[in-house]
Amino acid sequence: MYMWFKAIHLIFMVAWFAGMFYIWRLFVYHVETEHQPVRDQLAIMERKLYQIIMTPAMIITWVFGLAMVILQWKAFSTAGWLHAKITLVLFLVFWHFLAGYYRKQLLAGRSYPSKRFRLMNEVPTVVLILVIILAVIRPF
Repeated sequence: MYMWFKAIHLIFMVAWFAGMFYIWRLFVYHVETEHQPVRDQLAIMERKLYQIIMTPAMIITWVFGLAMVILQWKAFSTAGWLHAKITLVLFLVFWHFLAGYYRKQLLAGRSYPSKRFRLMNEVPTVVLILVIILAVIRPF
């Protein structure tokens, strides 16, 4: 059962990260275009990505990740690498909801410099690298 939980956890983690990589790029396109029909189309894409892909993927990733911890509590309760990983994932949850905030701000017509979203787009990549290193190498 544990390995099934791990497979499901990884599948939905990939979906969640794919959404996290893409939504910030959509925000860049959103603020760079001057054409309202393009903005309207991007807003639809942002909403569907956030609500239909990212949020369910985040929830399923968490559910199966926590289920794995519960199933192997003795092994994981003292694993420093796991505590660090969970801290990073909590930060990623914050980043997820921050994307939701910016999505609503853009929908309301607020404008931002595209450089902001270009930089914010890099954060999930750094988190992913660190999470993978922690989960595979288990340095502590």
